[in-house]
Amino acid sequence: MKLCGIPEPTTIPPCPMSDQSIKADYGKAKLSLVPMQMLYDVAAVREYGNMKYPEGGPDNWKNVEPQRYRDAMLRHMVEYIRDPAGVDKESGMPHLWHLECNLAFLAELAKEGKV
Repeated sequence: MKLCGIPEPTTIPPCPMSDQSIKADYGKAKLSLVPMQMLYDVAAVREYGNMKYPEGGPDNWKNVEPQRYRDAMLRHMVEYIRDPAGVDKESGMPHLWHLECNLAFLAELAKEGKV
């Protein structure tokens, strides 16, 4: 399956620019290109969520209907657009962080074919 136009690693020809006999990483995601702040933001929201909803353990988010995440993501996005420095009244965390977390949930559910 192609994601965002990136072919699967099995279909990528050998890289002519580097020696793959030492470390075969051509065609693998270069995660160092992802801004790390997003990981910290999502982790903070997840920690809050795990305290708020301890039942079901840390993977309890997988039992929520995707539409609820879409709705929450859009609510936080609207609040973020209204005030980029705004924070959620309940958690005290930036709306942007909640938006990122909901988007991460939806991305993971999409990967698993559940959206």
